[in-house]
Amino acid sequence: MKKIVIIILMIAFTKTNAQISTDRPTQTESALTVNSGDLQIESGYLVAFENDIKSTIAPVALFRYGITKGIEVRILSQFQTSKQNNLTSKGISDLQIGTKIQLLNKKDINTKIAFSSQLSLPTGSKGFSSEKTGSINRLSFSHSITNSTSIGYGIGYDYFGAENENATYSISFGKAVNNKVGIYIEPYGTFKNLNNHISNIDAGFTYLQNDHLQFDFSFGTGINQTNNYISAGISWLIEHK
Repeated sequence: MKKIVIIILMIAFTKTNAQISTDRPTQTESALTVNSGDLQIESGYLVAFENDIKSTIAPVALFRYGITKGIEVRILSQFQTSKQNNLTSKGISDLQIGTKIQLLNKKDINTKIAFSSQLSLPTGSKGFSSEKTGSINRLSFSHSITNSTSIGYGIGYDYFGAENENATYSISFGKAVNNKVGIYIEPYGTFKNLNNHISNIDAGFTYLQNDHLQFDFSFGTGINQTNNYISAGISWLIEHK
């Protein structure tokens, strides 16, 4: 009976006419949405160092589900560990719930545009929650330069109250090494409280195991401040027949 159930699930959620497109590992979100009825899970492990604080985020779990053509719903949750000197604290960060909407995606136009907005709810553990309801918003663009090179960029605005609002940006330059491996480099930053500029750069690669499974690795560093990270992840597309 168990084998029959597994076979039914595989038939119901498998098809072969789409290829996974993820929001990780770049800071720039993909300008594509998940197809209607499809579920995509993007997970990873990240270790960051900022001054004398070591932070570990594992697992990062982003769930994306296509509710109709060009519109997906998104849920993000993550478990975080923070270590400073000999003091270690653990907890769950605030839950994020939102959507991504495809604004432009036509075969005859070499530009794709999408807008995402997520509501951050103060549900996290003490010390890991902003303790405020906020919004995280991104406008993402992508262009194919050649058959193997592309550029993606995004601008964003995060609001957690009048004293905590940030503008963000990122520019990702990507190249397909072959039909399995892609590499990228990406400057990105934040204007804290719309004023103080924090600048960073990261790079990494993706490995496409098949049309439904992708692995990634990335690392980044601060340009005008101390903030380094290293990350690895896996993304899985489950298509609905």
